[in-house]
Amino acid sequence: MPGPPDEPPSNGPAPTVSPHDSSHREQFGRYELATVLSHYELGRITSIRRFPRGSRRSPKVHITAGDGEFLLKRRAPGRDDPYRVAFAHAIQLHLGERGFPIADLIGTRVENNSLLQLEGRTYEMFRFCPGRHASRTASHARRAGELMGRMHRLLVDCRPTFDSPVGSYHDVPGAGATIRSLPDRILAREPDLDRAELRRTSAFLVEVYEEATEQVRVAGFRSFGREIIHGDYHPGNLLFRGEEIAALLDFDSARIEPRLVDVANGALQFAMEMTDPTDPRDWPDGLDGERIHAFVGGYDAGAGAALDDRELDALPWLMLEGLIMESVIPIANEGRFARIPGSAFLDMIARKAEWLAN
Repeated sequence: MPGPPDEPPSNGPAPTVSPHDSSHREQFGRYELATVLSHYELGRITSIRRFPRGSRRSPKVHITAGDGEFLLKRRAPGRDDPYRVAFAHAIQLHLGERGFPIADLIGTRVENNSLLQLEGRTYEMFRFCPGRHASRTASHARRAGELMGRMHRLLVDCRPTFDSPVGSYHDVPGAGATIRSLPDRILAREPDLDRAELRRTSAFLVEVYEEATEQVRVAGFRSFGREIIHGDYHPGNLLFRGEEIAALLDFDSARIEPRLVDVANGALQFAMEMTDPTDPRDWPDGLDGERIHAFVGGYDAGAGAALDDRELDALPWLMLEGLIMESVIPIANEGRFARIPGSAFLDMIARKAEWLAN
């Protein structure tokens, strides 16, 4: 791993850099880090520690300095378009001005810009927010649902200047072809597997995904109102202090879609049943119904406008679409899901998809 930057940042001496397991993760270059930090006024920097969280393609460091603790992030390729970043920042600033718990953006030294562009890369600086990730409990699920509802309510009158990204895991163009490609992608990494069995699993997921897509259409998805949503609402993006939420993180996927896209993903994520997070073969087949009800009930309370009957009809089918597409795309790209073998993750998804479909 790299040591201290070649040149010290202009606001302090060369900091110490602590090692972490950084395999398969993007890293800041030595000169890159020093150059980026020279654009911020943080006080005297005393340490910089790698912060290996979230996307492996988006490096982050935790900075301790005279003015406090900060988190520097380089946006991942594909999510670093400055207009897309500006859209997300407009949302965060809108929420922050209304007392919503987020990690504060830090402006650049000279122009007080919330994003920094250097040599084709895009950077963000946040005030570091301590806390613990959400637990998979009904109480945290309800709190998370309440916060999502409050967020949607506060964003009704948010009007970002820049166009938003669109699209979601619903009715993804070419979804069938993507799912059918999984056996080849997995076998490239796990060549001793049964190809016929993998094909049966992928064919089942195509069938279930297409059925879920049709059911969401029948429920009236196209007529649902579109609004600003978070786009990546899960326990890892919420920080708790006790039973209170300290911050909602990571607005990189913010977009304009029906609110149910957020609700379905949040309910799915908080209801996931798992044991050893590195071995999904032993995960239970189903989801936790109590947490689904807690999340949706919390959402209704926070939004001040409960999900209507059509949205409730679409909810389990949209959860099923999300379960499949949010899982198969990483496997289609890499042949695995993070560090989990693709075959094990695909088998788990098929079991949970069957449970949801029934």
